[in-house]
This record gives sequence, structure tokens and C-alpha cells, in this order.
Amino acid sequence: MAWGAHPILPPYPSGGEFSHSGGVPGLTPRRPLPRPTSVSVTTELAGGLWRGRWVINHLATLPPALCSPGPRPAMAPGKPGKSTGASEDPSVTLFREYLRIDTVHPKPDYDAAVRFLERVGTNLGLACQKVEVCQGRVVLILTWQGTNPRLRSILLNSHTDVVPVFEEHWTYPPFEAVKDSQGNIYARGAQDMKCVSIQYLEAIRRLKAEGKCFARTIHLTFVPDEEVGGHKGMEMFVQRPEFRALNVGFALDEGLASPSDTFSVFYGEKSPWWIKVKCMGSPGHGSRFISNTAAEKMHKVITSFLAFRESEKQRLKSDSSLTLGDVTSLNLTMLEGGVSFNVVPSEMAAGFDIRIPPTVDLKAFEEQVAAWCRGAGDGVTYEFHQKCMDQHVTSTEESDPWWKAFSGVCRDMKLQLKLEIFPAATDSRYIRAAGHPAIGFSPMNRTPVLLHDHNEFLNEQVFLQGIDIYARLLPALASVPPLPAEG
Repeated sequence: MAWGAHPILPPYPSGGEFSHSGGVPGLTPRRPLPRPTSVSVTTELAGGLWRGRWVINHLATLPPALCSPGPRPAMAPGKPGKSTGASEDPSVTLFREYLRIDTVHPKPDYDAAVRFLERVGTNLGLACQKVEVCQGRVVLILTWQGTNPRLRSILLNSHTDVVPVFEEHWTYPPFEAVKDSQGNIYARGAQDMKCVSIQYLEAIRRLKAEGKCFARTIHLTFVPDEEVGGHKGMEMFVQRPEFRALNVGFALDEGLASPSDTFSVFYGEKSPWWIKVKCMGSPGHGSRFISNTAAEKMHKVITSFLAFRESEKQRLKSDSSLTLGDVTSLNLTMLEGGVSFNVVPSEMAAGFDIRIPPTVDLKAFEEQVAAWCRGAGDGVTYEFHQKCMDQHVTSTEESDPWWKAFSGVCRDMKLQLKLEIFPAATDSRYIRAAGHPAIGFSPMNRTPVLLHDHNEFLNEQVFLQGIDIYARLLPALASVPPLPAEG
């Protein structure tokens, strides 16, 4: 998801919390964790950025999943440092294979990702369609046809790109998908969001192996460029006839990990505004007290913006019922100005990243921005580099048939849900803006939030439990009875 860096949180719980129960509260443990063994690994990255030998404590191999169908997609030959063990759960093996595909910006290997996902989809008997929304940007659609194609479909969306890494801060190479002795799989995209892509596919694999079929069609979309705003991905895709032909009724997309027992569920998002404020003033020699300078005006602008930031920060801090998604976040992210130490600049500029919850009146908020600029003096203007005005939210009322199906499964599985407004931005905003309800959900509880951070990881047991959850959610959603508008 499009976000910034996060502080590194405490490591994933170990010891008794996972080594014996192997599960998450409210879920039946898939299997106990086995005794770890040690595997010696040597890995070298191109260009000599990472060289060294280390010993990886690798989990003893796991028995195959009881519900897994026979043949699996052919796996790529192993490389040094990538041994998984002959009996590793095939879903985990597939997940790690996907993580090793380098789809990092600024030059993501989208072709490799599409080939991989198309191969998996074909193996599952899913129909495949590729839509090039602009040059070099392909959306892959995998379809499990329902028995009543007139009904609106279920859309499972995920993005294929990941954000850059600072390899010197990683314990393991970020595109090797190394698994440590606790079953933590380290890789960029482990949480954001290649895990969800494979969980969708493996849940469908299980359901098809059990001979299930449902009234509603299930579409999986794998989209590019979400991490850079989705402007050449989902934003363009929802405007195309191929998207309209999907006849979407309800969508699932990414959420966030949760360090607690609860699962975060996002029914809406903040509106991201990127504003650049320019201040014009009198130039002059650096030795003089020049009047009406751009810097003086910029000082007033920054003071006004940051005073509002502090008030929202304190509001969040003083009310325990609020989350980050409930308040407006604002940060000064860019400053420009000046040509020389001894010249007073005639122009200065500042960039602000503002995320506004759907409870805020956007027109009134822009009027406040304009007032701050007017209050700084003449020659102060602002312009938008991004201005999202959509404030659609998805119903979480029990009377809503989609939410009733989703929440009903969670109650049956005894999953504790925490409903929130997403504090950043995902492709869900484009789906909602197109008129379709969407929920952001990544089943990763008891997991530190490490998307975009160093040492991003996901525990394999949490990953496998996520497949269990989707294998219950998909039948419920795809079996929602016909709605009044569907005849």
C-alpha cells in the first residue's frame, strides 16, 4: 500500500505463544510447530551489495496440507540459500517463490510476476485475461466462473509491486524469502501484499479440490503501480470496459497487520492531499533586513499548518477511542528555496502531505488552507499535486448483505475485528469511487506492522491461518443470495 516508513516494532511473539499451539486465538491450530533444525546457507547478491555466510535456523519440514489438491504448479529450481525442505507446506513454498520475484520500484519486473501468477491460475483451471492499461502496465485477471453469471461478482484485488529497500538494514537479503527458526519469512512484500495474493489463490485451490462451486463469479485482479499511487494501475483500470465487464458486487483488498489479537478491517480511507505552497517576496543581500521576504511568509504558513498538525496529534493522543484513521494527519515533506548563502530568495515553496478522514468536510478544509495562505501575506499561493475528493465508505451495518456475510464468518471463526478508516491509501479508493463496496483486510494478527520497513516478515503459521480464513470467507461472499437489483 502507498505509505511511508514505519518504526520497527518488537519481534513476533515466540516461545509458548507459537511453538506449541501453532495457532492464533479463535482459530483451530493448523498444526504444531516442529523442532527447528539448522541449515548453512551462502548467498551473494549481484554487484556485491551483500556477501557473506550465515547459518539460518530453518524449520523442520511440514507435512502437506490435508486439504491441498494433488498437483501443484512446477516450482523453479532451487538456488543457494533457498532450500525449503521436501515437505514444506506447498502454499508456503509458493508464497516464497512469489516473494523472490523482484517487483521493486523504480523498475519492477512486472512481466515475471504476471507469468508466475498466470501459471498458477492456469494450474487452478482459472480463466486468464491480461489488460494493458498503459504501456508496460498490465492488469492480470483470473476468473472462477460462478453458476449464475448474471449475479454481481466478488473481486479479490491485490497489487504486484513493492517499495524500495535499504539492504544494509536487513538481516537477510530482502528478495531471498529466507525463513528463520520461528517460521518468520523475511522479504519485501511479505506483508504488503504478496501474502494476500497467494492466500486468495490457495484458498481457491482448496475449495476447488473439495469440489465446491458457487453462484457468484470470483475474479482475482493483480494490478501494477499501487505503491506509486495507482495512477497507471487501478485508477485507469476502473475506467475501462474490461473492469465494467467484471460486474463487481463486492471487493476485498489489502489491510494491515495487527500486533494484537484483533484483526483490522478497513471500510474506508482518508483522502490524500498533496499541497505545494509558494511564497513570493522581496529579494536582497543577505547582510540586510529585507522587508516582506518570502521566508517570513513561509514561516507564517508553516506555523499555521503545523499548529493544526499539533492539535490533531493531541486529539488522537487524548482520546483512546480514536485511531490514526479518525484524525487528519499532516506533515511538512518538502522545502525549496534559495540560490546562495548571501542572497535573500524571492521565492520559497513547501510541500505538505495531508490525509483527511471521510468525516471531514473537504470544501471547508480547503477554505481553511486558503485562509492560512492569505494570513501569511500577499504573493502566497497553493496548488494541488494530488487531490482526492472521494469519501465513499463501505457499509458495516448488519443489514448490509455483504457485511453480514463477511462478519458472520468472522464470528463463527471467533475472530476479533477492529473496524477502522485506513490511515493511508490503497487501490480500494478507486474501487469505492467506481461505486463498489470494498473492505481492506489482510489476516495478519499478532504481527508487527512492518510494511515498507526494514526486515519486513510474516510468520508462516499466520500466513497459513490466512488461507483458512479466506477459505471460509469466499464461499460466504460468493453465496450471498440475489439482491433486489439483481432480479
